[in-house]
This record gives sequence, C-alpha cells and structure tokens, in this order.
Amino acid sequence: MLEMPTTLVVAALPAELAGVFEAASIRVLYCGVGKVNAAIALTRELARYAEHGESMPLVLNFGSAGSRRFEAGTLVGCHEFVQRDMNVSALDFALGVTPFDEAPPCLTFEPMFTQLPAAVCGSGDSFATAATDMECAVAERHCVIDMEAYALAKVCWQEEAAFACAKYVSDGADHTAAHDWQRNVHRAADDFLRLYLDAAR
Repeated sequence: MLEMPTTLVVAALPAELAGVFEAASIRVLYCGVGKVNAAIALTRELARYAEHGESMPLVLNFGSAGSRRFEAGTLVGCHEFVQRDMNVSALDFALGVTPFDEAPPCLTFEPMFTQLPAAVCGSGDSFATAATDMECAVAERHCVIDMEAYALAKVCWQEEAAFACAKYVSDGADHTAAHDWQRNVHRAADDFLRLYLDAAR
C-alpha cells in the first residue's frame, strides 16, 4: 500500500516543484492540468483514505498562477477559490455560480499561509492571456489565475478535508504569459518546500 501521509502535497506538474520534494523524500500527487484532471486525481487519492479508515489529510496545493494584480515573482497564499469560467449569466446566474449546485460559488477555507499576501484564486480551463470577467467581478480583492485550485478545493470541501494553497505568480496573464510561465514556473520550488515543512510540523 502506498504511504498515506497526514499532509498531502498536490501540484499540477513536476515542473512546478522542480524535484525538490522528491529530493526530500516527500511524496507529491501530480494531478495534471485542468479542473477535470485535478478533481479526478484528488478524489481517487482521498478515496484511499476513506477505504482504509484513515482521517482525511491536510491537502496542500502548490503551483504557478498568473495575475494582473500581483507582480511576477510574488508568492501568495489563497484561501478563497472561485470558478472563473463558470458563466451561466444568460440564465441570470451570477458569474462563478454553478446552477443548482449545493456548493457556494466561493469556497473559503481557514487561512494557513498568513505570512504571504492573500489572494482569491480563480480557476478555469484556459491559460489566461488577458483579463477575465471574473477578475473584474472580484476587482476589489487581489486575485490570481490558475487551472486547478478550485477543483481541488471543491473536492476537499465535499470530503471535509482541510485545504491550503500557495501560488507563485509566474506571469501577468497577458500577451507574454506563455513565455513568462515557461521561464519562471520552477522558481518557487524551494519556497514551497519551506511552506510545507512549516505546515507539517
């Protein structure tokens, strides 16, 4: 049986952690890109805990994000999560609201990385290269954009698992985002490891 740690690290891609967790003998669940892959991977993993009668772990999501509010190179802590590409406004639902869903449109968890600037994380199945409608909707609060965190947060919300998230702003979610992401995606790996070690104590 695979180890079932009390603190579970989740990232989309190995490139985001640059091998530093593996070097420290810390297991990582790489969930893949996008909300569907993230939800499937974490649901399967948490199901193992339930099957073996284990308590749900603290789930820590580390990774990259774009932002038009924070400068590239900033590390932020997220405890509020929205779905930036859920738009059923044609049926008079507000942006981010999933029709007839019991989950609130903004999933909120206890803040963990309080030493970092706080950001709302908006997840969607697109690599953002321009401002989104959802960004405008939460303009009074600083936000970052990724492709998985909301899905991970929703799985944790449903399974009553603690969830915390830190994102490294790799790009400005603008016309140079693709180039900037490739250049910067690995740069926060050591910082993520330090956050994990503090959280796991």
